[in-house]
Amino acid sequence: MSDKEKSLQKREQETMNAVERTRSQKVFVPLVDISEKDDAIYLTADMPGIDEQSVDITLEKNVLTLEGRVDSTPPEGYELSYMEYETGDFQRSFTLSDEIDRERIEAHVKDGVLQVVLPKAEPAKARRIEVKVG
Repeated sequence: MSDKEKSLQKREQETMNAVERTRSQKVFVPLVDISEKDDAIYLTADMPGIDEQSVDITLEKNVLTLEGRVDSTPPEGYELSYMEYETGDFQRSFTLSDEIDRERIEAHVKDGVLQVVLPKAEPAKARRIEVKVG
């Protein structure tokens, strides 16, 4: 077994241990590219088989969680005769810093690729605080 396969199995097992599942489906940790511009951070996750109805993105406290559910049943009238890759659900979590503007987070999905845009928050502006008597 290659190091890459061992790494994928380890990540899959870590995800399985961290989450109590209600579906009897494998859970994969999607591979994610993270890129940055001056105004935002971009997460691009490969999640084959998902669409806008089968993906959930939640933000609780400082943890952003990406979850995708994949329907692995063959189309009506067909039965699976051979499969070269496994299907399963996807889950990955990220801890966000205070640098992210949580109110303006956006997500887009196309052809099984999920992109999450994490806009950077405006820097806190210095202001003068009035001191009152009393």
